[in-house]
Amino acid sequence: MSMIRDLRAAVRPSRRRDDPSYHYAASAPVCPNSAIVDCGVYREGRRVSEHVTPAEAMAGVRAEGGFAWIGLHEPTEAEFAGIAQEFGLHPLAVEDAVHAHQRPKLERYDETLFTVFKTVHYVEHAELTATSEVVETGEVMCFTGRDFIVTVRHGGQGSLRALRHRLQDDPELLAKGPSAVLHAIADQVVDGYMAVAGAVQDDIDEVEIDVFSSGSNGKGPGSKGSPKGGDAGRIYQLKREVLEFKRAVSPLLRPMQLLSERPMRLVDSDIQKYFRDVADHLARVNEQVLSFDDLLNSILQANLAQAAVAQNEDMRKITAWAAIFAVPTMIAGIYGMNFDYMPELHWKFGYPAVLLATVAICFGIHRGFKRNGWL
Repeated sequence: MSMIRDLRAAVRPSRRRDDPSYHYAASAPVCPNSAIVDCGVYREGRRVSEHVTPAEAMAGVRAEGGFAWIGLHEPTEAEFAGIAQEFGLHPLAVEDAVHAHQRPKLERYDETLFTVFKTVHYVEHAELTATSEVVETGEVMCFTGRDFIVTVRHGGQGSLRALRHRLQDDPELLAKGPSAVLHAIADQVVDGYMAVAGAVQDDIDEVEIDVFSSGSNGKGPGSKGSPKGGDAGRIYQLKREVLEFKRAVSPLLRPMQLLSERPMRLVDSDIQKYFRDVADHLARVNEQVLSFDDLLNSILQANLAQAAVAQNEDMRKITAWAAIFAVPTMIAGIYGMNFDYMPELHWKFGYPAVLLATVAICFGIHRGFKRNGWL
């Protein structure tokens, strides 16, 4: 079937970082002072209405078939109340959709599936610092019914406008109903995870190179003898950002497994098998994110070990110089006691002899420390 062959191209086109859809540009609402970004009716895979209200969209669906797709951006309780009543959405799910800050999940309320996705966007930066923001998160929530799908987006990224246009270019896919839209959204979110994971990997590689290029004993390339002071701060910042990334990825594993393995009346059987591909990609990203945490722990331990070695080297140098300066201090202290009967006190060559002996002793101690690597 051509729909099956073209499914991947429709819902997962190749995207680069310079593609505007990769950065999830926020879409402006259709009507000023309204949270509704778009509202359309799709029949036999084609859009048949423009600029209709949710009530008009559902009236058309009930009269002539098809399904409605309503997109909202950060609605208030008042703005969402009418839509919730029109589509019979459960109050608990509506509360989650309005207030956001939910963990990824899949819940079923009567004849509606409520799905929460965490979108992740990589924040470009010229140089990674201890205060750099690496990942930025948002949310996309989907209410999926037999003849409708309501998407609620929170945050400045995660726009579904480009996705909507791509799906409209494939009527055979859209003819499968709201579950095709749900799969496309899940696929786009997970593709975003994969892109962000690659970018975070580059940042971790950069920090790793900086840490280990400092070398031990100051012999690494570009080394000045000690690890860079800002490395620990950058590692901790990366660990915080990876933790935020993990909170978006890991909880979504179970919902994707349910969508791919458990038959559901609201999910078309032809579409359900493609949730397995999404679940597989998500599992790979999750493993990668978990490895990031372990790798950063190892890098941090290496950085702390290098800092400890550098401190030990500094202490050895300080101790060696203290021992060297202790010799003239001791000699000066002895001859500063001003006893009347000291053998060298009235000797003609006493002063230069003492100076020569002091220098010789200091030189010998310095050479011994140098040979042992303390200086």
